[in-house]
Amino acid sequence: MKKISILGCGWLGLPLAKKLIEKGISVKGSTTSESKLSILEDSGINPFLVILSEVEGNIEGESISGNIDDFLAESEILIIDIPPKLRAVTSDSNKVFVQKIENLISFIEKSSITKVLFVSSTSVYGDGNELITEETNLNPETESGKQLVLAEAILQKNQNFETTILRFGGLIGEDRHPVKFLAGKENLENTDAPINLIHQKDCIAIIEEIINQQKWNEVFNAVAPFHPTRKDYYTQKAEQQNLVLPKFSSEKSNIKKVISSEKIENILNYQFKLEDY
Repeated sequence: MKKISILGCGWLGLPLAKKLIEKGISVKGSTTSESKLSILEDSGINPFLVILSEVEGNIEGESISGNIDDFLAESEILIIDIPPKLRAVTSDSNKVFVQKIENLISFIEKSSITKVLFVSSTSVYGDGNELITEETNLNPETESGKQLVLAEAILQKNQNFETTILRFGGLIGEDRHPVKFLAGKENLENTDAPINLIHQKDCIAIIEEIINQQKWNEVFNAVAPFHPTRKDYYTQKAEQQNLVLPKFSSEKSNIKKVISSEKIENILNYQFKLEDY
């Protein structure tokens, strides 16, 4: 039986784990909340409490809290799905996420892991006015985007395992949609900027295809090929959900960024589930 470890069984990691288990895969999953261990166990996941630290060095018991060795043991694939959660530059934020990944790598190197799938973000590209492909130069504008770029590079250059980078656009799902936050808001910016979103169902299905087709040492953008303007899309969604319509600024946006997922469509032969958008 194939065994996979998922670091971060949250909004995406938990349903992903359930789907993999349905396919006959044994899954170990981590959480940073002790209260969620029973939720993982009830879902058929082998649960672990694992907390990465930004403490420099690899001192056992300091750089990572929890039984990281058992969490990785006997698994061939590690899926890393832990967001940086960095909103701004502070004196404490410099390379915090990067240090966590560096601490993790030493444990991966001595484990049975040979493949790593790192969940990243299209924020690594910034807001350039262009069609974005995997070949586009990285130009992050946020602190989290900058640290994702560094974390990607650290994983990719490591010769002890093969790494595939999966860069998701804005995440949406049945219980998560930005229109609920935007409803009733006024003078919203970037009126005619195109959306770059991906549904949870597509996220999970794409990860399954990468694993099934053994597409390692790759970089993929994952955004639905559906790019109406922010005004058109969120107005329509608010109407459909009987929410107060958001009001957008009359000023034109200077953001015209469109993320291309042609590589995923071509290499994985993947078709997005556009009926969910």
